[in-house]
Amino acid sequence: MSETAIITGAGSGLGRSTAVQLAEQGINIAVVDVDEEGGRETVEQVNKAGAEAIFVRADVSKLEDVKNYVNETVEQWGTIDYFFNNAGISGSGGYFLETDPEEIEKIVQINLMGALYGVRYVADVMVKNGGGAIVNTSSSAGVIGQDSVVTYSATKHGIIGLTKSMVAEYAKDGLRVNAIAPGPTETPMVKSYFEANPKMKESAEKGIPQQRLGTPEEVAELVTFLLTSKADYINGEVVRIDGGFTNTKS
Repeated sequence: MSETAIITGAGSGLGRSTAVQLAEQGINIAVVDVDEEGGRETVEQVNKAGAEAIFVRADVSKLEDVKNYVNETVEQWGTIDYFFNNAGISGSGGYFLETDPEEIEKIVQINLMGALYGVRYVADVMVKNGGGAIVNTSSSAGVIGQDSVVTYSATKHGIIGLTKSMVAEYAKDGLRVNAIAPGPTETPMVKSYFEANPKMKESAEKGIPQQRLGTPEEVAELVTFLLTSKADYINGEVVRIDGGFTNTKS
């Protein structure tokens, strides 16, 4: 029986790259994204890589949408083995005291509440079926403080708390939950952020000891490793993948 993964934010970037790499291992993918065009393009790439895929449109900040992507995956394949809890937004990049409350709420709802909802309903299926593996997307801003991303940073610190506490409660039930903390990476979200804040890109590149941004494929390799049985005894960890960026600051 083929294994199955759900990936949120799978219409581009880290989600898409991970979907393709898991598909190359024969793992079926539920592609979840609010962007239908991007999501369906990912489905095509998964199919080309040799696995089955479905697209489920979802706004992860909405509880009913989260329940629906979980239900559709189970209806299609009967179980959920892996979950890359990845959907998120960065925000406008303004300083916190200049940020509208509406933007603060939107970032929190998508990045933190969306992740909490996802783990709540995916892990419920996994535990009932004997276990599974989850990777949550945190950030370099989830392990250190960074300016211009206060709300984003708060949500990504929250992702780490979610990761560690789920392990404390459910590792005994066969659940593995880890988090990744990417530094600046060449994803559409990061590119858009840097286009709106060009000084931030220059600052980020200078602050990375390896003197370059990461690639989605590099991050996807880490996620794929953490999800699969090769990482079976890694649990509750936050793995930084940032070219040494946070190593120089903490």
